[in-house]
Order: sequence, then structure tokens, then C-alpha cells
Amino acid sequence: MADAKQAKLDEIKQKIIKAKVTPELAAGATQLVFGVGSPDADIVFIGEAPGKNEDLKGEPFIGAAGKFLDEMLEMIDLKRADIYITNIVKYRPPDNRDPSPDEKSAFMPYLESQLEVIQPKLVVTLGRHSLNCFLPDLQISQCHGQPKRYQGRVYLPLFHPAAALYNGAMRQTLVDDFALIPAIIEKIKLS
Repeated sequence: MADAKQAKLDEIKQKIIKAKVTPELAAGATQLVFGVGSPDADIVFIGEAPGKNEDLKGEPFIGAAGKFLDEMLEMIDLKRADIYITNIVKYRPPDNRDPSPDEKSAFMPYLESQLEVIQPKLVVTLGRHSLNCFLPDLQISQCHGQPKRYQGRVYLPLFHPAAALYNGAMRQTLVDDFALIPAIIEKIKLS
């Protein structure tokens, strides 16, 4: 099963390259940062766009925010191999600027395809950009840590791990919200 899903994910990656999605972003990036993890994952984490380290290595969430994400995964007895992690935008925006609405829109069909292949029980949005691509009417400050069912999927909005690196109080909020994930997954499996 995982092999067939991985083959489909590889096809989506090739489609992005072939379709020349956001050519100006692609021109400034080292490579496409598609996503990593298990194609059979129950949980998909979605950030906004790759940063400098991610662009160089071709893997999402490997800088300081990624290390914090790994620590939080460990707290709930998960490893990167158990989950799938990606970003909305698959090329690094110049100078780590926020991705534009057009850039996010250009990648959304491919992100939706990734989710259709993986079929996660829970989609964890990391930060407001990711949240607002799926649930545009919500504000992260008001809904973080609260699962939302929308169009047949369950979303868990979380603050971006990078936010916790700059704000100590945010760190504990993120840890507390993250700790809810196992119970949410259990509830989804029972429903």
C-alpha cells in the first residue's frame, strides 16, 4: 500500500516540476521541497513554505523550528517516520518572506492531491498561513488546539513552531496543544 501511495506522491511532485508552478519562486530556490514521511500516516503536518535550510536539503522543517517539532513529536511517542510533513508552497520564497496569496493558490491543488493520496485522519496546520488556506474564516489566536471538522476532514490548528522560538510563552501553548493530538486521533478512530 505504502509503495503505491509513494509512487502517486512522486507523480504529484513531477507534475509540479513539469507544470512549472510559480516559475519565479522556482528560479530563486535550490530545489522543490515536496514533503517527507510515511505515505500511510494518520497525521499530516502542513507549514507555509520552506526556509533556507529546507531549501538546501530538500526536506521540510529541518531548521530550529523543525528540531522543536521533533521534540514535540517525541513527547507524544511519534517520530518523523510515523507522520507526513509538507508545506503549502513547495519552493522557498526569497528572503523567507511570506508566500503570496497567488503562490499559495498555485500550490493548493497539489497539496490537496497529496492529502487525497495519504488520507490522513488528522491534518495539523502549523501557523496562520496554513490554517487560512483550509479554514479562511478562523484566527489562529482563537482556535489553536481546537480540532475542526470541515468537508470530511479533521483539522487541528496549531501555532507555527517558529513562533515559539521567538516567544517563550508561545512555546508552552504549543506544547500543550500538541499534547492533545493522541486523544484527538483516538476520538477520530472511534467516530
